[in-house]
Amino acid sequence: MHAYVVLFVWVFAEQVGLPLPSAPLLLMAGTLTATHRLQLLPVLASILSGSMLSDVLWYFLGKRYGHAVVRMLCHFAPHRDTCVDRMEGYFTRHGSGTLLISKFLPALNTMAGAIAGQTGMSFRLFLLYDAGGVLLWALSFVVGGRFFGDLLKMHPHALAWVAHFAVGLFVLLFVGFLYNRTRRRRRSLAEIRTDRVTPSELHTMLEANEPLYLVDLRHPLDYLPDPRTLPGAAVMTPDRLVELSNTIPRDRDVVLFCTCPNEETAVRMALAIRKMGVSRVRPLLGGFDGWKNLGYPLVPIPESAGLRADAEAV
Repeated sequence: MHAYVVLFVWVFAEQVGLPLPSAPLLLMAGTLTATHRLQLLPVLASILSGSMLSDVLWYFLGKRYGHAVVRMLCHFAPHRDTCVDRMEGYFTRHGSGTLLISKFLPALNTMAGAIAGQTGMSFRLFLLYDAGGVLLWALSFVVGGRFFGDLLKMHPHALAWVAHFAVGLFVLLFVGFLYNRTRRRRRSLAEIRTDRVTPSELHTMLEANEPLYLVDLRHPLDYLPDPRTLPGAAVMTPDRLVELSNTIPRDRDVVLFCTCPNEETAVRMALAIRKMGVSRVRPLLGGFDGWKNLGYPLVPIPESAGLRADAEAV
């Protein structure tokens, strides 16, 4: 009984939007049905109820708040600036049939219910197609796990080993998922670090009047010893940069700089806004100090930025 509750809660949590991979758990549940430790119909019922409860919740939120809910969900998706258009495009092209495949599309998985509510789909039609989509999704993994379990029946010792170490196998799959995500993040960070712009390159670009968008990400305390910044730089905190990400121009290079060792803040924020669709972003090698030490021009920080006063208050 506890296994079905765990399955229900896990699937519900993933469909609500938490970063929990359900696929390994569904495969494991399917494998355990071959050992008769779990029953196929209760497994499918747990998955169906957990997923549909979440989808119904998002449906009514989308119906009540419309576009705002979809945009909120897109804040957690890669390429946030194009997320809404792409997701709503699925419904424009495929209509209610989108719900039949939405569970297989990570970007559409959570927000399909909200978009269905936003577009005014009838609740009865939504339930019908959503249930069909969840069932297809659940069967593809559970039956796949069941097939694996049936193969193991040919080797009783292996079957007993899998049944005994089922939890360990799931943990191993989950750790593999986290490792893969971490590896991709490190690879992205490495790409950003190799794409840094040097102070001399940036100076040449400014001298040539190339269109640039400079962002000074330093902490307010960093302005006390030298309240200056690069010419034309927008002064803002990392949190503020995220809030204003939709206003960042996409038609020019975006250069971020800070005073952290190895440009840590600039690199981290470059990765963050790349996920929001700002592809032409580069950290400044050496940051503010690297630029300053080479004697390149600096200008006073505008009082309108409000950060000098914040620093003095600190």
